[in-house]
Amino acid sequence: MYKASEKRYEKMVYSRCGESGLKLPEVSLGLWHNFGDISAYENMRQICFTAFDNGITHFDLANNYGPAPGSAEKNFGRILKEDLGQYRDELIISTKAGYEMWPGPYGDWGSRKYLLASLDQSLKRMGLEYVDIFYHHRMDPQTPLEETMGALAQAVFSGKALYAGLSNYDGETMKKACDILRELRCPFIINQNRYSIFDRTIEKNGLKEAAQDCGKGIIAFSPLAQGLLTDRYLNGVPGDSRIRTDGRFLKEDALSEERLGQIRALNDIAAQRGQSLAEMALSWVLRDGVVTSVLVGASRPEQVLDNIRAVENTTFTEEELKKIDEI
Repeated sequence: MYKASEKRYEKMVYSRCGESGLKLPEVSLGLWHNFGDISAYENMRQICFTAFDNGITHFDLANNYGPAPGSAEKNFGRILKEDLGQYRDELIISTKAGYEMWPGPYGDWGSRKYLLASLDQSLKRMGLEYVDIFYHHRMDPQTPLEETMGALAQAVFSGKALYAGLSNYDGETMKKACDILRELRCPFIINQNRYSIFDRTIEKNGLKEAAQDCGKGIIAFSPLAQGLLTDRYLNGVPGDSRIRTDGRFLKEDALSEERLGQIRALNDIAAQRGQSLAEMALSWVLRDGVVTSVLVGASRPEQVLDNIRAVENTTFTEEELKKIDEI
């Protein structure tokens, strides 16, 4: 049976999630891909073991992660049952609902019917009594915000989730949701949004500023721009790249000559900092303390170790930040 490293908390940095009492590791593990039924189960186990052995306590899922939808939760549930479950009180496990999960009018978006049914299904797949964070996965323009937030509050009050979260919300809508959840006395603590050197959307749509104003945390997904901010594409597209094999990820036309030039210029700055490009890209997201944690994916255990090194240096000079913005 798996036994966790006794040194697992020695190097990871843990940051308070907004103004809440919950701390998250600055690097969290996302199970969006490589944990579906098409992936090797033993590799999934070793990725999770390597993460936890090095202080990653937060494992992020959603109802539709796979492929097929639901399979990431099912496979992670097996890992919990066979190995990690003995450390349940040391783990932060999150899941989400908001994208299409089953056919018909009740398996998508943000209705009370869908969210609470989906959470029950997620708990069953993972073999859990509760998740630590339950997110609404995307804004729903048709369902009243009060209904969606009421469902999140019900999930918490029922004991099936400890905290509520929002994903892919803009700043204005997040503030409205925050007001509703505050009135309901529901512990809403975190926003999950895409954020990277190449994608500054949360700076433009007000989410980053609003989260700081409201005292809520942010966890950033795709901080490596789906692999662009690594050394993998410095010389073009390698033959075994996911760009060529998996439509969920980048399209090959994303690697224009202009983009390749940017990647190489950023890599030069990273080298001057004594970091890999991936390490610098993760450090950049964490640079100002507004983002609580970065979500990384991994196809093998070694990638987890590479990403963790980002927490060793999240300080940038004004000149470095200016050069990155210019690039």
